Amino acid sequence: MIPAQFDYAAPETLEDAIRVLSEGGPEAKLLAGGHSLLPLMKLRLATPSLLVDLRKVPGLHGVHRDNGTWRIGALTPHAELEHTAELGLVARAAGTIADPQVRNRGTIGGSLAHGDPASDLPAVMLVTEASVTLRGPDGQRTVAATELFRDYMETAVGTAEVLTEVRLGAMDAWGFGYQKFNRRSEDWAMVAVSALVKQTGDVCEDVRIGLTNMGSVPLRAHAVEEALRGQAISAESIAQAAEHADEGTDPPADLNASSEYKRHLARVLCRRALAEAAGLK
Repeated sequence: MIPAQFDYAAPETLEDAIRVLSEGGPEAKLLAGGHSLLPLMKLRLATPSLLVDLRKVPGLHGVHRDNGTWRIGALTPHAELEHTAELGLVARAAGTIADPQVRNRGTIGGSLAHGDPASDLPAVMLVTEASVTLRGPDGQRTVAATELFRDYMETAVGTAEVLTEVRLGAMDAWGFGYQKFNRRSEDWAMVAVSALVKQTGDVCEDVRIGLTNMGSVPLRAHAVEEALRGQAISAESIAQAAEHADEGTDPPADLNASSEYKRHLARVLCRRALAEAAGLK
């Protein structure tokens, strides 16, 4: 289909982008990579009156490490994340997004601001306890990933704000696993599970589990974390903990799977992701 008519602007500074976005009102939308917004526009599920393209704005690209913190520019494409192995879980999840064409054009900032609970990176941001930097007419603020995702495709990013940077801990001492189930390799996840495990000997010192497409927002599987934290790591303890993966979730039924099947997938994928993160796979 053909998108509805819209105006287009490509400002060359962040300040100009914020100004144009603010003047455009609530029907103006930012264009980062475009691989989330443009498909909706073609189906006319989104009809912005103005697109503000960020491609000319400097300083929004790249992956940098400051001591124990990673700083990722909002316009950094998924492919760069994928090929930065030091990012661990982030690199692993980014490498599963769609196909190489999408990974080379889609951006981390665009994905997070879009807020689709079926996309790969939002749940990863939860378990890495990331935060984002937002710039708008009233200045700059920092929002934790736990506060960023409010409802289905609804985030804390204001209508005149630009997501400029993502920050997350280096997680050097953590093992990680990522398990994703879809009908085809390039599809959205029916369900995906992100796992981080920190071990002292064979004991689980700490654990974090993120769930993708198990509700209107990405979720932490706190029941699994509580069941495994402080326990000896084994196939049995992981399997028992993973049985709690669907607690507190509300997975949407769709053409691909029923809610109950997604609950089953969450338990199975959680077990696999934990085993991978703990080095048992």
